[in-house]
Amino acid sequence: MNNETLDFQVEHPSNSVQALRDSIATWLVYAVGKDPTSATQRDWLFAIVYAVRERIMDRWSETRRRTREQDAKQLYYLSMEFLMGRMLTNALMAAGIYEETRAACALLGADFDALANLEAEPGLGNGGLGRLAACFMDSLATLGLPAMGYGIRYDYGMFTQRIVDGRQVEEPDNWLAGGNPWEFVRPEAGCTVHFGGRVVPGEGGALAWVDPAEDVIATAYDTPVPGYQLHAVATLRLWSARDSDTINLEAFNQGDYFRAVEAKNEAENVSRVLYPEDSTERGRELRLRQEYFFVSASIQDIVRRFLRDHGNFDQFADKVAIHLNDTHPALAVPELMRLLVDEQRLGWDTAWSLCTRVFSYTNHTLMPEALETWSVDLLGRLLPRHLRIIYDINARFLAQVHEQHPDDNDLPRRVSLIEEDGVRRVRMAFLCVLASHKVNGVSQLHTELMQRSIFADFAHIFPERFCNKTNGITPRRWLAQANRPLSALIDAHVGTDWRRDLDEQLVALKPLAADPVFNNAVRLAKQQNKQRLADYIAREPGVQLNIESLFDVQVKRIHEYKRQLLNLLHVITRYHQIQARPQADWVPRTVIFGGKAAFAYQMAKKIIRLINDVARTINNDPVVGNRLKVVFVPNYRVTLAELIIPAADLSEQISLAGTEASGTGNMKFALNGALTIGTWDGANIEIAQQVGLDNIFIFGHRAEEVAELRAKGYRPRSYYEQNYDLKTAIDRIADGTFSPQEPQRYHDVVNVLLETDYFQLLADYADYVATQQRVDALYRDPSEWTRKAILNIASMGWFSSDRTIQEYADEIWALKPIA
Repeated sequence: MNNETLDFQVEHPSNSVQALRDSIATWLVYAVGKDPTSATQRDWLFAIVYAVRERIMDRWSETRRRTREQDAKQLYYLSMEFLMGRMLTNALMAAGIYEETRAACALLGADFDALANLEAEPGLGNGGLGRLAACFMDSLATLGLPAMGYGIRYDYGMFTQRIVDGRQVEEPDNWLAGGNPWEFVRPEAGCTVHFGGRVVPGEGGALAWVDPAEDVIATAYDTPVPGYQLHAVATLRLWSARDSDTINLEAFNQGDYFRAVEAKNEAENVSRVLYPEDSTERGRELRLRQEYFFVSASIQDIVRRFLRDHGNFDQFADKVAIHLNDTHPALAVPELMRLLVDEQRLGWDTAWSLCTRVFSYTNHTLMPEALETWSVDLLGRLLPRHLRIIYDINARFLAQVHEQHPDDNDLPRRVSLIEEDGVRRVRMAFLCVLASHKVNGVSQLHTELMQRSIFADFAHIFPERFCNKTNGITPRRWLAQANRPLSALIDAHVGTDWRRDLDEQLVALKPLAADPVFNNAVRLAKQQNKQRLADYIAREPGVQLNIESLFDVQVKRIHEYKRQLLNLLHVITRYHQIQARPQADWVPRTVIFGGKAAFAYQMAKKIIRLINDVARTINNDPVVGNRLKVVFVPNYRVTLAELIIPAADLSEQISLAGTEASGTGNMKFALNGALTIGTWDGANIEIAQQVGLDNIFIFGHRAEEVAELRAKGYRPRSYYEQNYDLKTAIDRIADGTFSPQEPQRYHDVVNVLLETDYFQLLADYADYVATQQRVDALYRDPSEWTRKAILNIASMGWFSSDRTIQEYADEIWALKPIA
């Protein structure tokens, strides 16, 4: 096609109410294929999305065009999870047409709120890792930084959680069942990903990867991620797996229908489900296939995009930054080496130099069991060339270590990419550290502990590589969208610029903390949010809540280190105290839990069941009445977080000190006016530094004290024996008070608490209960509680993901905004 034929102007659609009404009606007929009389709710939703999408398309195209014209350095953000949440309202606020679209829907006789609630949440993530990636994409676009996110287009999310008889029941999260109006398939960007085969000598002594046992086609789907005020629109590219041959036609014609589609199903399983259950060998193999499929397609795409505009690799490190969000994308390192050495014929040293200049890595955990390793046997069978490359990287590195540190004979073993104890395994975190020019933790404490513990030797060898980038959250979704009553109040007092400049604008609220009128207005906004949540809980779990009670909230992934059990022990203690003195002047409290347990994590599932058993007992006790309610909200997800977080009075951030890398829920709660009760852990520390120790409830042992207790031989039973309330709470769990039909149901939970208690719940229990009494005392003074809540809100500007991303751009990626 002659380029002259492409010189045309597309008229940008108007954002008036009437124009939006006409756009929705037009899309309903010409894209959805329905007329208003026969259109379903889903049809109307899709028509609205198409009308909104139309208004961000030209800015999306312009962002990509200017990036290429300016030959700007680009970031490629690799993450196994992108927990985006519903996209319609976010896009409307970014485009500044939220109210206009509501009005347009009203003209068409459509209920916008009901339609928006029909939108499926993309099942692309599970928890904090994926939500952080989503916040980062929002900030990259808002700051106008040239960036693409890469991930997997999972057919099914992790699972939909139902609670049946108190137990978690997993059901498929078929989020794509009704279609996804936000995505665009890009078949021209597809590529082939190989598995299996052999490594043989090639031309000129090079190695070649031949005879792959399986080829999987990666098909690209692009989703626009609009920045605030459409300053720029970033791209999220997700890969879907397809078999290279659709079906075995011969087998099909012979009537062997299962064999006809066997290869197709095997290939497409790669992108079928987020986090396949990996307690079996087949599950682990599928997980490894997922990780390699996603990074191979992404790295092939990155190289292709670079070569489209550059004749050689001289500028590769000047134009490309690749960020590894945790260890899941670690195979990107040997994959890039394979492409550069085997296919582009670069020398090893040149290729490795490019790798170490383009890669950077964020570590998200200090727990050794959460640091990925893969068996040499499995890697060698699925990815033989990559295993050879990893061996070569390791051999060169260990030779360098030996040369530079000849007096430490054990150092090579400690830093080797190959773990030799027992089954030989590849340490993926070590591979990430070795290949990256920068390695960051996600809070001050996490980064310090990371350098002193899991990466201590690497920090000694490469001290210049390690840095901290404390996590952040996007204020657009987590305040403007999630908390409209509070947002309107802030707008009225400091203007609307806080959405783009949170740090500079929110501090203006601090003098208002002592203003009785503003104090009352903030308290009213909180009550509106609590009523909204109470209405939802009355419909879903079916529990009636008193919105005057203190809403005490812990919503996050269910895991022993996050210590939901410590929270529950306090609940049981409070229950016993109310039973003993029902006429005392109790501060009414509603304790709200939410979160999913991984499919194979039996202890986490048992904790969920115990929470529900305790809730059933307490909520049906007439002696307790409204003094205490306990609720487990099923299927915690982004949409529920937007409902729960603005309603919280108290934010439970009670992980064992030294185990939570950062947390971002703690930031969201504080930004929405909840006070934090937490340990000196993760970003709790920096929140305390920002809001002041008088405006946060800190309890428990510090990280160094935790280590000291463990070194001395921690004995949890001694705490149990010396604390009557603690002993009573545990005894009631043990004797079946909360499970009378099966008294031994929680024997293993009690055994863990009394015999091991690795996360030291019992050591922190007394201080936690005492601190909860301080919480009660403050809540009795509504004005003082709200004053502290306002100071929390006003002090949270530093935790914007815009600040975090700007630090990454300046200090790690060397990324500049598009001009």
